Order: sequence, then structure tokens, then C-alpha cells
Amino acid sequence: MAEKSKETAVVVSQEQVSEGIFSMWLQTNAAAEAKPGQFISMYTNDGSKLLPRPISICEIDKANGRLRVVYRVTGENTGTEQFSKMQAGDTIPVIGPLGNGFPLEAGKSRKAFLMGGGIGVPPILELAKQLECEKQIIVGYRNEDTFLRGEFERNGKVYISTEDGSIGTKGNVMDVLRENGLEADIIYACGPTPMLRAVKAYAEERGIECYISLEERMACGIGACLACVCRTKEKDSHSNVHNKRICKDGPVFLSTEVEL
Repeated sequence: MAEKSKETAVVVSQEQVSEGIFSMWLQTNAAAEAKPGQFISMYTNDGSKLLPRPISICEIDKANGRLRVVYRVTGENTGTEQFSKMQAGDTIPVIGPLGNGFPLEAGKSRKAFLMGGGIGVPPILELAKQLECEKQIIVGYRNEDTFLRGEFERNGKVYISTEDGSIGTKGNVMDVLRENGLEADIIYACGPTPMLRAVKAYAEERGIECYISLEERMACGIGACLACVCRTKEKDSHSNVHNKRICKDGPVFLSTEVEL
């Protein structure tokens, strides 16, 4: 696959959807090839910040050449804070789509769990829209601020967990499975490492095919710097060690391929 080149995307719209979380639609050539589970690297217009921010793709509008990203502002004077101040008509350099996405064919006509936690929730939305099967969407939040919930409900049966118990099951996404006695033939998941570790263990105990999207801080986003490696069972042909580059080989992996 040819290396992607940097392009200038245009902000179509932006809104705050939750505390510290923003939704941005971009006009970009990257929409033409984008798949659920992939990401784009977004550059600030601040010359002091050379490295891009990898942001997962939330929605894809191929007809209009647009991508939606939903991201969390990680602090003051950060790239994500600068993104949050952008308005319609502003331009932003991007590269994408990057990484490999969720394998849609693997889940076709099967009973699936689509599991997202925290800022790993947004990438599950486009997957829910495109996956052709019986979908049980299980999304975990800290509290009653359940961003994107209504959009998920238009694309499958939704189960909610909240850490404080304000909505749905009190606890995490794994508690939802236990409380509702849910079962599936295949699992797709995106979220923080402790959640993915639990999902991986659950799937492997039951022999369920499971794909997980690893969210780690990436530097280059194209596989050159080796800053975002994860432990694997097989040796990586690039580095000849038991690592894979999340940005290049992932972010989606079959759960049995990686160690968490």
C-alpha cells in the first residue's frame, strides 16, 4: 500500500458533545478509502508542535467526502485543545486513513458484541452502521453523560454501563454481559487497556473470535518510530522482536495475536 501524503482538510462543523469531548466533521480526501476502526493523523497549525495527533474515525460520509472525529481534549496548550477551538471553514493538515480497521466480513451474519469504553466509544459507531449482523452494542461511561448514545440506538440494541451507576448497569462493560446474560459469536472492542484485557480473557476462555482496537499514544503514526509497540506472540518482520506497531500493524488486532 502506498504511503499516504499530507493534505489540507477543511472543518465543516464542530460541537462539544460532552465535558471535554468534541465532535468535528472534516472535508477530506481520506473519506474515500476510510473504514471503521481506522484513524487519521491531525496536525496543529502551531509550528512548535511537530508531531500529529492520531484520532480515531467516528463516522464516514463517502458520498460527501467527509469524516467525523470525536476526541477528548487532553489538557491546556495541547494539540487537542487547539483543535477544539477550530470553527467551520478553518483548515487543518491531516494524513489518512491510517492503520487497519475492523474486519466486517468476519462478523457478517453472526451475533456480535460491539464494545466501547470511554474515548474508545466513538470508533464503534461507524462499525455499528456498517456491520451486517445481529448487533449488541455495549458502551461504558463514567457517569450519565452518555455521549453518542442516541446515535448508537439507531443502529442496534444498546446496553449502557456507568461507573457511578447513574444509567444502566453499575460497573463496566463486562458487568453488562453478566447482568443481562448476553452471548455472542464474535466480539469487536475498543477502549482502555484494562477493559480490553478483560474482553480478551472473556473471549479466549469461551473460544470466541475477538478483535480489539488498541488505543495508545502514537508519535509518527506511520510505523517508523516504534513508539507505539505492543507485545505479540509472533516476531515483527520490521524489528525482529515480539512487538507489533499499533499505528501500522493495528490498531485492530485479533485478540490472540497480542499480549496485554
